[in-house]
Amino acid sequence: MRDLNERQSQLFFLINTFLQRYEPPELQSLIDDDVAGAAAALAGTFETAARGLIYEHRPSALPADRLATALRPLIAEAGENGGSAFERDAAVVMRRIEEAARELSSVDQSNHRAYLDLLDRVMQKPDDAAARGELVDLIGEPRLIVP
Repeated sequence: MRDLNERQSQLFFLINTFLQRYEPPELQSLIDDDVAGAAAALAGTFETAARGLIYEHRPSALPADRLATALRPLIAEAGENGGSAFERDAAVVMRRIEEAARELSSVDQSNHRAYLDLLDRVMQKPDDAAARGELVDLIGEPRLIVP
């Protein structure tokens, strides 16, 4: 988070929230190398676009490619009308995520999900009721208004 401006910080949290909630296809678990590969490919794409070239970088691993494909619409929506300034910010954020995933994976080589486990510990998941959109009061009990 150090040295990130406000827009980069918001994008960092948006992407990490997505990563925390991301559900890969059945029988395929997501590991830090997939996160790093997807982040590297997206960062390369945004760096190239910021220079005025349109070229989509692709990760070599299939799970990383699926993750990158799932992230693209989210980032595109966040960067509507942002232009090359947003592309540069997105590239910086994706490089930070890549760096963090690779660094945590190398520190604890026995845990291939160290970065994803960190996200689970640091970021709070929404409870099931709120995720379904039910009306929940401050105590967490569903409310029903009867006339």
